[in-house]
Amino acid sequence: MRVFGSREPLHRRLAAAAGLSLGETAQTPSASAASPPSWDGEQRGEPGIHGVPRARRWDAVATAVAPGLRGDSVHFVSLPDGTLVVDEDEPDGTLIPLADALETRLARPYRAEAVRRGPGLWGVAGRQIAVLREPGLDGEEAELVVTGRERVLTVDGESRVARAPALEAAGAAEGRDYVVRATRLDDDLWEVEASAL
Repeated sequence: MRVFGSREPLHRRLAAAAGLSLGETAQTPSASAASPPSWDGEQRGEPGIHGVPRARRWDAVATAVAPGLRGDSVHFVSLPDGTLVVDEDEPDGTLIPLADALETRLARPYRAEAVRRGPGLWGVAGRQIAVLREPGLDGEEAELVVTGRERVLTVDGESRVARAPALEAAGAAEGRDYVVRATRLDDDLWEVEASAL
């Protein structure tokens, strides 16, 4: 039996006819679609659905011919002096064509990822990073949070009372209250990301 003038919306009737459940999220529009970015700068909502643009992950992309690489993907960091720190075990010098292709579009230092696109052909993408020297700080991951009179340094998940002058300077450049996250690259070189709180 067909009822005209039904108060139930068309999308609900079609879903019921197809045996689908819409759930609570489909019944009410998301409040986050119109919300400002979250505290860490990430957009809220779903890209392509709420009109939120996808966050840009890479600053530059390129293609390169690098026949000496063995795997199907490779991750590396190019330091300010041109030294390459590679995550995977690849023969010396085989990443140079990837770095050369990126460096026509991107200044060092940067973090890059390359993916094999065919025999010897690679797609490579990179984003600029900040690198600093922090001698005397051990561990692999560090986080420094400064708020008002409180200062908390955590290294590999454990609180430390040590000073980290380079991390402090990077944070202070962002404002009075800040957080600095750092990952060891090589010896006393750290990749850092600082932001104001």
